[in-house]
Amino acid sequence: MRKFMKLALIIMLGAALLTGCGVEKKMTAESVTVNVTALKGPTAMGMVDFMDKSEKGEITDNDYHFEIVAAVDEVTPKLVQGKTDIAAIPANLASVLYNNTDAAVQVLAINTLGVIYIVESGDTISDISELKGRTIYASGKGATPEYALNYILTQNGIDPEKELTIEWKNEHAECLSALMTQENAIAMLPQPFVTTAQTKSEKIRVALDLTEEWEKLGLDSAMITGVVVARKEFIEQNPTAISAFLKHYEASVKNVNHNVEDMATLIEKYDIVPAPIAVKAIPNCNIVLITGEEMKQKLSGYLKVLSEQNPKAIGGILPADDFYYGL
Repeated sequence: MRKFMKLALIIMLGAALLTGCGVEKKMTAESVTVNVTALKGPTAMGMVDFMDKSEKGEITDNDYHFEIVAAVDEVTPKLVQGKTDIAAIPANLASVLYNNTDAAVQVLAINTLGVIYIVESGDTISDISELKGRTIYASGKGATPEYALNYILTQNGIDPEKELTIEWKNEHAECLSALMTQENAIAMLPQPFVTTAQTKSEKIRVALDLTEEWEKLGLDSAMITGVVVARKEFIEQNPTAISAFLKHYEASVKNVNHNVEDMATLIEKYDIVPAPIAVKAIPNCNIVLITGEEMKQKLSGYLKVLSEQNPKAIGGILPADDFYYGL
């Protein structure tokens, strides 16, 4: 009888240990739903490998749902209403959302540096100083393209109101039209539109990379196009999911930059731009994943530049330190 009771006790203890292990395994393996929204264009390109692997079931730690939208107006309500957890958006919009939602969003990473270029239908511009006295066709008046251009010109001793003419157009297509019809015309265009323009005319060449021109100034900032933000509530409730997301995203960005042709096919698959355009555009889209202190340094400096030109561009005031995830 005593031997039987001893055996029963061993069995019960073993069962309890197995049950405990089962609970622990379930907790660590438990996944969460992560809703991700990205804007069509360079800010979505770096995600395509991540998206494809999730779709194929090769990434299983969480249940990722991706959506690519065409306009900023489609992203903002989704974040505010909690319908999306993570979003790839313009850098200044992240600051606007932070200021207008009582700090309800945090920026996880910079995902796209500058994608704006000075192009011309000729070969007369090789230095920023050579823009003096010229006419530049551009779109984006009253927005970050204007502020970035004005900043770079001013820092190089060029008065954008007196020493050259900036003819503002409503659309990039109007700038392209001017390039196509005028000899030695100059325009400011973003990628991948630059690449699209070059497929229409062999005369069109990149004269200046504004991201490089910004870097030449030697400041603790960078020209930034896009960032990845997340709802603060989601971050606090799912820290492991956020870490996993950034790990997969980093791997995706590396793959996009190193396996251009394969990733161009995926970019077309997700209806961002056609593959032939993507192949040529990817090397010039400055797709990155910058986090932590470096992210804060570059982004805070960029937002300060925008704020000095128009505080409304960043939502009124510079974000506090809690805007930057992981610090």
